[in-house]
Amino acid sequence: MDVLERIKKQVTENPVIIYMKGTPDFPQCGFSARAVAALNDCGVEYAYVNIYEDEEIYRALPKFANWPTFPQLYVKGELVGGCDITLDLHASGELKKMLEEAVGKKQAA
Repeated sequence: MDVLERIKKQVTENPVIIYMKGTPDFPQCGFSARAVAALNDCGVEYAYVNIYEDEEIYRALPKFANWPTFPQLYVKGELVGGCDITLDLHASGELKKMLEEAVGKKQAA
């Protein structure tokens, strides 16, 4: 399977996935750290790929989504964006709604 097929498989099989520098427990850049903090605050499970551990994904992901920077957040197979967009969505409350809908979690009434 080529790398673009692997990425496509990852983003379609995981309702929420972030491609980041490092891991959620040990982010290796400030942008990844802030994006993960926003995701964690939403209380929804998500998958992640440490781009430093997969050279092929690191090189191919910007071409896959036509998005040059990391992190990259995907929800239901679609690129949401990077750190700034993730933080803006979190601040407005939209990120939590989007993530809960993606994983099928019911919101408290």
